[in-house]
Order: sequence, then structure tokens, then C-alpha cells
Amino acid sequence: MLSLVSITSSVPEPIMPDAPVALPRPLLTQQWLDLTFVHWAVDPADVAKLLPQGTVPDTVDGVTFVGLVAFRMHKVGWLRLPGVPYLGSFPETNVRLYSVDAHGRRGVVFRSMDASRLLPVVMGRLAFRLPYVWSRMSVRTGEDTVGYTSARRVPGPRGAYSRLVVRPGERITEPTGLEHFLTARWGMHNPFFGDAGFLPNDHPRWPLHRATLVSCEENLVESAGLPTPMGEPVSVLYSPGVPVRLGRPIPPPRG
Repeated sequence: MLSLVSITSSVPEPIMPDAPVALPRPLLTQQWLDLTFVHWAVDPADVAKLLPQGTVPDTVDGVTFVGLVAFRMHKVGWLRLPGVPYLGSFPETNVRLYSVDAHGRRGVVFRSMDASRLLPVVMGRLAFRLPYVWSRMSVRTGEDTVGYTSARRVPGPRGAYSRLVVRPGERITEPTGLEHFLTARWGMHNPFFGDAGFLPNDHPRWPLHRATLVSCEENLVESAGLPTPMGEPVSVLYSPGVPVRLGRPIPPPRG
């Protein structure tokens, strides 16, 4: 078992806007489309207790972040098989945190993953132990806005919901260090093997746009065990999307 001392003494890998390695034999392929990233600053002490054993909060100047990320999953496929157009395409909204492990690998930790297709929810929970939940959802594109809705079905808590509307702006030519920190994450930490395993991903560099948050009503963050966000978010970004490849889970080191 990894001690907190051994975890925090490791040096986190640098933030890289491009994937550090390509995955020649992906386990899953998919597209993430029409993404909105909304982030609030949060105390690392409120996050540490929610992360898998073997990880600690990843921080910038002593602060970490909680992200509400809404998008369309499109054509999920296994191995090199073509993506599935119906069952593999659905709206999704995630509450995610930022983590680093004893190898210095930076990743995300999902606290909840609302999705509108029941079969992918069941497979994600059983095969990957991911916190998928079945929800009524929509993604609607207007003349200059994108709107996302989510109302949780099962498992609960019943009444968990989100309603977001954003107005994408101009393309960002040079993202800030914080914008790279929040989006250039090349894997997830999850208790695949008891302690935190790591599931890598790769995709092209994000095409990012700063966005205006037209409206935001949600209680998904609080339902995920975090303090209710107060005040304006520190970052609102939009991306038309990228094709993504996911690798196989890497077990944690055994002492």
C-alpha cells in the first residue's frame, strides 16, 4: 500500500497539451463532441477524502478544482471495431476531480458520470467500476448557444440535475497554463484493482474556445460529495470535440 508520504514526494509529470504516448492497440475508441468545461476552485482538503487510495489532489498554487463537463459521446467502439451509432452515442455529464499518483501521473477522478443510455451505464459500472448513472438528458445547439440538461434516474440520488447553457466564443490560439491543466489530462485514476489503477487515453490537441456561461443550475457537484460551488466559475471553455482512444487499465504498483 502506498503511503501519503511516498505519494506526495513524487514529482508530478509536466502538463503536456499533446498526448505523451500514442496507444497502438486501444481498448475503446469514441468521439467526445460539443464539450463544455465549467470549473470552480476548491480546497484540496475537501477533495483528498474523495480520491482513490494511492492518489492525492493535483493542485495549482495550492488550489485544486472540480469540473462539470457536459458533452456528447459519439460512436463508442471496442478494439478496432467501428463505433456503435445508437447505443454508443449519447449525452453525458461528468463531475470530475484532478489527481496525481506515486508515479507522478496526472489524471482525473470521476465522482459521477450521468449518461442517457442504460446499457453503457451498466457496462461502465460492471466492467470498469465507474460511477455511471442513468439520466434523462439532452444536448441542444442553438444559433449561438449550446444547452445541456440532465435529470437523474437510477441509481440516485433522485433529484440530482443540471441545466447549462453556454455561448462559445473565439478559438483560443494560446491556452493559459490553467486551461492546459484542466483539459490536457491523459488518463483517469479509478479503483480498478482496489487501489488506484490508471487508464490512459490519447487524442489530438484540444481545439478550445473560451465561452460565456449564460445559465447554470445544478446540484450534481453537491450530490458528488463536494461543497456547493459559490460564486462564478474560474474557467468556462468549449470545444467542438476530438476523437479519443482509451487504453487498458494499468494496475497500481505493489509494494
